[in-house]
Amino acid sequence: MSTGNADGMGIIRKEELYQASAILKVPLQQVRILDHPDLQDGFGRVWDCNFLAKIIEKETFTHVIDVIITFDNYGVSGHCNHQDVNRGVSKLLHDTPQRNIEAWELVSTNILRKYTGPVDIWFSFVYATTYYPSGQMRCLVNEHPQKSYAAMAQHTSQWVWFRKFFVSFSSYTYVNTLRKIN
Repeated sequence: MSTGNADGMGIIRKEELYQASAILKVPLQQVRILDHPDLQDGFGRVWDCNFLAKIIEKETFTHVIDVIITFDNYGVSGHCNHQDVNRGVSKLLHDTPQRNIEAWELVSTNILRKYTGPVDIWFSFVYATTYYPSGQMRCLVNEHPQKSYAAMAQHTSQWVWFRKFFVSFSSYTYVNTLRKIN
């Protein structure tokens, strides 16, 4: 939704995303970065969920997208812009129920689970099958966590010690739990 220009490094962060996409073998023509004046990155910069819903609707229609994966309402790290994107997707689903779009949100975990690394694969499966037996939750296990590390390392402007630590020990490197947005 933005170039990530909170620190004036939007151009650099945009190139880093392209480099990370190449590591993950995502074709560059499938990567779209918006740089709208109303969607500037940063804590304290609230994005309008109605505006986000319109942008998401246009993109899903233009590119015939029928599945959306977004952040949950906590945004994994509590980042306000991540939370805003969740509200934008939810607004779109609420306002256009006739559209055949399936949406899933990445489930935020507590601080203890966040740093359990691959051990959280077990916790995620237990949680998903215990509390969401009807298929409303999916666990995606990363078979190549080293590729995630290599892709994140492309973000050199952000690749500081605590991010290296996070990517090495974060459960998100090993498993991502998605919950269906109804």
